[in-house]
Amino acid sequence: MSPGSRQTRRPVVTGIGVVAPNGVGAETFWKSTVEGISVLDRVTREGCDHLPLRIAGEVRGFDPETMVEQRFLVQTDRFSHFAMAAADMALADARMTSGASGENPYAVGVVTAAGSGGGEFGQRELQRLWGKGSTYVGPYQSIAWFYAASTGQISIRGGFKGPCGVVASDEAGGLDALAHAAGAIRRGTDTVVVGAAEAPLAPYSIVCQLGYRELSTCDDPDRAYRPFTANACGFVPGEGGGMLVVEEETAARRRGAQIRATIAGHAATFTGASRWEQSREGLARAISGALEAADCAAEEIDVVFADALGLPEADRAEALAIADALGPHGTRVPVTAPKTGTGRAYCGAPVLDTAAAVLALEHGVVPPTPHVFDVCHDLAVVTGTARPAELRTALVLSRGLMGSNAALVLRRGADDTAS
Repeated sequence: MSPGSRQTRRPVVTGIGVVAPNGVGAETFWKSTVEGISVLDRVTREGCDHLPLRIAGEVRGFDPETMVEQRFLVQTDRFSHFAMAAADMALADARMTSGASGENPYAVGVVTAAGSGGGEFGQRELQRLWGKGSTYVGPYQSIAWFYAASTGQISIRGGFKGPCGVVASDEAGGLDALAHAAGAIRRGTDTVVVGAAEAPLAPYSIVCQLGYRELSTCDDPDRAYRPFTANACGFVPGEGGGMLVVEEETAARRRGAQIRATIAGHAATFTGASRWEQSREGLARAISGALEAADCAAEEIDVVFADALGLPEADRAEALAIADALGPHGTRVPVTAPKTGTGRAYCGAPVLDTAAAVLALEHGVVPPTPHVFDVCHDLAVVTGTARPAELRTALVLSRGLMGSNAALVLRRGADDTAS
């Protein structure tokens, strides 16, 4: 493939699948998101009642046995159950099936991101090892916890043999996975199933998180996760995530797919773990890089989906980064963080934000930021109720606890002239 032809291959989103604390399925997720419904509540998972983390965003009412075959369930952890179910929903939304690779299975790839892996499965097997002995440990312990498990299982179930990969990273890896998929499209792959899902609420997983100073241990669901406010006290974790079908635009149009959005630009930087003051420059550079890659002026950004960590110094750094990168427009553009109603699902969080951004572009409305009213930064944070707006271009931001920063520019699917 010539360099010129690569430039004309645009990656577009044609399918969305969601498993989130506020809804399973894109339609239910969007309805809850646009209404500003918060589902943050007490952690109810067995074995967690004595831990200092009290509030989280749990996925409830999800029955994996109705969505994933038993032979795959026994091999996999809850985070892969979420990913497989979301992938099926995304493929169905794109009017493809799990076997949609057709005559060329090498035309479809799979990319996922993971930060925590299969903690629940791993904990169960380790308890058997120490409590009963090695003969009671199942053979799938070797793969179910692994970061790449979701990529492997989705590709096996679908018969997808195109470029596959996994981004083993902190939270910003969710956006990096989308960039990886877009790059594969530009290099010649027709379709990539891409996204991230996490299940970090098993006791073992929660204990591993207790060392994060950014973690909120407030026991009031209404006050536990309030970024950009004077009372910000950290973030609330969540589980779940989303998967998208990303296709090459010409191939998607040829088969009559709906073009829901274009992945126009991405950039990433690294500024070090918990160095939130330094993340200002790193995030600003990521934003500027994403705008340049998208050939997008700062004034063209119609909505920002913020990282919204919830730690005062991190929130201040993000507000300043937006101003640095977008100039005066940064204080006027609507900013939202729907994750304050569901929790931060680590790598799954920015994928859920991306799904929400695509839906916001389609519906012409900016969803609100639950629990946030008294904003103390120079940002136009949308609070209370959703705000109707003419939306053509969205900016999605993410930072990870280990120091990654990423920005993604999306353009509305109807904007055929977008670059």
